[in-house]
Amino acid sequence: MRKPIIAGNWKLNNNTKESLELVTLLNRELADVTEVDIVVCPVYPSLSEVCDALSDSNIKVGAQNIYWEDAGAFTGEVSAPMLTDLGVKYVILGHSERRQYFGETNETVNKRLKAALSHNLIPIVCVGEVLEEREANKTFDVIKEQLQGSLAGLSADDMQKTIIAYEPVWAIGTGKTATPEQAQEVHNFIRNFLKEAFDENTANTVRIQYGGSVKPDN
Repeated sequence: MRKPIIAGNWKLNNNTKESLELVTLLNRELADVTEVDIVVCPVYPSLSEVCDALSDSNIKVGAQNIYWEDAGAFTGEVSAPMLTDLGVKYVILGHSERRQYFGETNETVNKRLKAALSHNLIPIVCVGEVLEEREANKTFDVIKEQLQGSLAGLSADDMQKTIIAYEPVWAIGTGKTATPEQAQEVHNFIRNFLKEAFDENTANTVRIQYGGSVKPDN
């Protein structure tokens, strides 16, 4: 039975004071929630204090990205062992904003994914199509290419430790909204891909999230 997971990506929002105020509230309101895994992903400067604040909580902490090398002359980067040292448990990889603004590719996502797994971080790998691709009926082609590149070289065991997040980029900031049926259609495609690429048990084990433009009516 797959346990549902809800992860909040705070993006470039909330300084350390605001982050601590927010996790204090979440910790109080969600203390009894055990049937769902809950993850918050604050900005890097707040990670240490947020990890300390949630050290005994059912709410876990994630980072918004990592670099694939453990150390070295890589100005501005943060490595997987540095995050695990703080108590971080999850990491978001391949978010659409990373792909759009910072040149993230399926190949670099794959490197980051392997680094995360090697240091026992739980990766949340994002895939999704833009509006032009959806309107051109290329959704499945795009998702397949992203999955093939991002997950290349993984074993079934590695895959079972990985979370996939479907992020319909076309429904973010465009005024359009993905319906539950549209999201489920892509989720089914992803699960079938995993069955073919790995095996049925892996396909049934991997958790698949939906991310982007959630409203009361969808």
